Amino acid sequence: MEQTIQKKVPVGGGSWVTVDVYGEPDAPGLVVVPGVMSDAHAWGRVAGAIDAWPSVVVVNRRGRASSGPLTDAYSLRTEVEDLGVVLAEFDSARALFGWSYGGLITLLAANDHPISQVIAYEPVMPPFGRHALPELKVADEASDWDRSVEIVNRQISGFSAAHVEGLRADQDGWAMLRRLSGPLYAELRSLNAALPLGEMAQQADLVELIIGQCNRGSAPYGTSFDKVRQHIVHASVHELPGQGHLAHLQAPAELAHLLDRLAAI
Repeated sequence: MEQTIQKKVPVGGGSWVTVDVYGEPDAPGLVVVPGVMSDAHAWGRVAGAIDAWPSVVVVNRRGRASSGPLTDAYSLRTEVEDLGVVLAEFDSARALFGWSYGGLITLLAANDHPISQVIAYEPVMPPFGRHALPELKVADEASDWDRSVEIVNRQISGFSAAHVEGLRADQDGWAMLRRLSGPLYAELRSLNAALPLGEMAQQADLVELIIGQCNRGSAPYGTSFDKVRQHIVHASVHELPGQGHLAHLQAPAELAHLLDRLAAI
């Protein structure tokens, strides 16, 4: 499936989001919501490999080029409301898919909007990464994006120093991570400032949760995943073999095929 259009969607408060549309824009489709340290471009290979829906709409959340600023009023609720605006704009959407922080956003949006199906890959929920906030704040205030990338990979995701050095060796990839770290502190702060969460996805007919095999039962993503499950009474759980949190980058075709299979449930 090829990208057909990119559309700017005003979301109020002086900001906007852009969306990349693959396939037939007016056909019933899937809306994809990326998480922290990601953008719509990073999900292009997954969107392009999906066959089960005639359209795929990938949201480029605010704080990323070419979407608008987070604004001073930014919160987790802002993200949920932004997604509501996108759903109103693409009212033929039949399913939501979110990754990580985007997974939490989709699950909460399905409390406000009736939707046939919600799929979430390793959604996170508060508290998550709270211990890293003081150092992220220092890095953010100094615009030290190298340090921000190091913190999220070492202190939050738990990757090794060798892994980070491998990332740094890829100049283009590291430059992209630096750009994506701009909204990191504000997003993680807002996630941890959210009010206690109750039942999620109350208006979704079907809820499918995906976890990478490598993260099952392991902190931070597997343990957060288990907490999310406790807030959804009607969710099914699926495992993506051989993968961790970054399946959209490391195994985009496999993730797309799993999404295709879940569409038939």
